[in-house]
Amino acid sequence: MPQTREHILLARQVGVPAVVVFLNKVDMVDDEELLELVEMEVRELLSFYDYDGDNAPVVAGSALGALNGEAQWVDTVMKLMESVDSYIPEPVRDNAKDFLMPIEDVFTITGRGTVATGRIETGVANTGDAVDIIGMGAEKLGSTVTGVEMFRKILDRGEAGDNVGILLRGIEKSDIKRGMVICKPGSVTPHTKFKAEVYILK
Repeated sequence: MPQTREHILLARQVGVPAVVVFLNKVDMVDDEELLELVEMEVRELLSFYDYDGDNAPVVAGSALGALNGEAQWVDTVMKLMESVDSYIPEPVRDNAKDFLMPIEDVFTITGRGTVATGRIETGVANTGDAVDIIGMGAEKLGSTVTGVEMFRKILDRGEAGDNVGILLRGIEKSDIKRGMVICKPGSVTPHTKFKAEVYILK
């Protein structure tokens, strides 16, 4: 199970607080003892990486069977989602900190202006808020949020954790690019040197 080990290690390293396991392709295994052995091995692996291996939900099923509409396997996927809903803690939005959003993409909407998309890391973006755009060696740019859009719906605000498009007043598409950040004015300064902790998976 080298790939499973890597996935669990990666989840631990990036701070995933809890894990629900889906044992897939069990429709191809006739030996019940083998399935129990695999479940035990997965639970030991979870415990080794400081997850609650004894209590983590482990659901056995067949994703392909569920996609083909086979009732017994559809039920296992429903059980998986119920386990996710009940066992995985809902993340706390980091709204109290200053607004910060790394830019993932930039495009122009005809008649409206330039839109920067990304995931809001911290804080809240409200329509009408003043923002700075910094990074990638460019001069700091000032702008105003004239709209927030999420899943093709126009909103008044976006919160930490939301994937949004932010409409920026007075900014051309050529002014900004992926890798820059949009932030509350004066809250962030760009740096050319930093220390980092890196996890390398074998």
